[in-house]
Amino acid sequence: MILLVSRTVSRRDLLCDTAIQILAVEGGRGLTHRAIDREAGVPIGTTKNYFPTREAILTAAAARMTALHRAAVDRLRETTPADVSASDVAELYPALLRRAVADDPTQMLAMVELYLEAVRRPGVREALSGMVLANAEAAATLQQAAGLPSTVRDTGLLDAYFLGVAISLLALPTETLRTVGLDDPYALGIGVFSATAPNAGRSPGQRSAESS
Repeated sequence: MILLVSRTVSRRDLLCDTAIQILAVEGGRGLTHRAIDREAGVPIGTTKNYFPTREAILTAAAARMTALHRAAVDRLRETTPADVSASDVAELYPALLRRAVADDPTQMLAMVELYLEAVRRPGVREALSGMVLANAEAAATLQQAAGLPSTVRDTGLLDAYFLGVAISLLALPTETLRTVGLDDPYALGIGVFSATAPNAGRSPGQRSAESS
């Protein structure tokens, strides 16, 4: 799951990026046409001209997030060295988890809200589907380049595991995370990779548990 903050300045994308920010900070209930206009610094009524209904806003926000993820995936593919190893790929996931949870959780929090909306809104569901497929396909290609026989099903499961772990880290108290063994983000990142990548071996958490 690859997260990226937008730097675009087009009016439509500005409104979508603002909607994503509002979803992250205030949740779905705070997402209104007027709230977007106010936060984006545009005249009242601008968002409604672009997106007449609240569902149109949510669908556009999901599509925008999908486009940002696709762009990040493309950059990752272009910059991957030819001699990438399985351990290199594994190290990517703790870094992604840290960025998604500690560095800037905006898109992860907004994604949680969009997932909930997707249960009831087909347009949002379709947009999120594109993002999940792009992530899974890119991750499978990366892992195959590292010599792992990974499939889209493997990396789709990895994406789902990653999402669940990230939500737990964002939502639960530190003491609870410690009690249930979710207090080491590095081991968690390696663990979600190891649990789904064929022939990747055991995670650090598994090795620690076996040796204790």
